[in-house]
Amino acid sequence: MCLSLHAEDHADRIDAGDPKSVVRRMIDEVMNGGRLDVIDELYTPQMAADARRWIAPFRESFPDVEMEIVDLIAEGEEVVGRFRCSATNLGRWRGRPPTGRRFERIDEVYIFRIRDGRITEAWGLEDTQSREHQLGVTT
Repeated sequence: MCLSLHAEDHADRIDAGDPKSVVRRMIDEVMNGGRLDVIDELYTPQMAADARRWIAPFRESFPDVEMEIVDLIAEGEEVVGRFRCSATNLGRWRGRPPTGRRFERIDEVYIFRIRDGRITEAWGLEDTQSREHQLGVTT
């Protein structure tokens, strides 16, 4: 699966200092903690809507999701993150009923652009084939 999100509206930005801290907070509080309200603090207004449309349904399908940060590398405004994702399928996902099965340690790589303390772009690759195989829903 490839996910690409962009935002041109950079109004109402906040300064969070180290760009890696923005990504860490997104993983810890939003993905792992389920705090969707924090999205508005971490993303630009346009990106927040896009992020919410992706993250909210995923967390409904996999409410116990755990994203492990393996690597975070920053250069200027860009942060590259390598993650391992584990979760149990307890809600509908991709049009399929929940399997109740768990996937473990699925590799994901994302590139984030951070400007003035907010995520303005995100692009990623996920090993969806391995995730589907572990869930028993391969096509």
